[in-house]
Amino acid sequence: MSRRHMPANPALKPLRPLVGAWRSEIRWSKETHRLVGGPAVVRGRVTFESLEDGHFLIQRMGDAARWIIGRDDTSKRYGVLYADARGVSRVYEMSLSNGVWRMWREAHRFHQRFTGRFSRDRRTVKASWKRSVDGTKWQRDFDVTYTKTR
Repeated sequence: MSRRHMPANPALKPLRPLVGAWRSEIRWSKETHRLVGGPAVVRGRVTFESLEDGHFLIQRMGDAARWIIGRDDTSKRYGVLYADARGVSRVYEMSLSNGVWRMWREAHRFHQRFTGRFSRDRRTVKASWKRSVDGTKWQRDFDVTYTKTR
């Protein structure tokens, strides 16, 4: 099976709009930019492909990060494993419904949530990441726009 085709696992069928190659543009919040340094806007390439004969989906952000996405067929909930070149690894929950893509995690002193909205033609996703120390007061971490290239 070609990596660009929809994964064989029927529980992953709702992820079809993600499969393919995308351009990404990250715009850091002022506070986050002070912490991470570098350019305020970061452009890159992202791909979503089938993994392990279609049992999972993998999101690759160049050489910088990997996201492995799977779904529990009984609860209909997605799980996401994240790892990056800095040695960071995280576990997220995820949903994708009615054109809204969400990821979230609750970790000691570092809660995160992501909300992305697909355009009508499903070729653009405008999203933002937020973070919180206590899970009640949230601040914008960065915005990201994905534009499908194939």
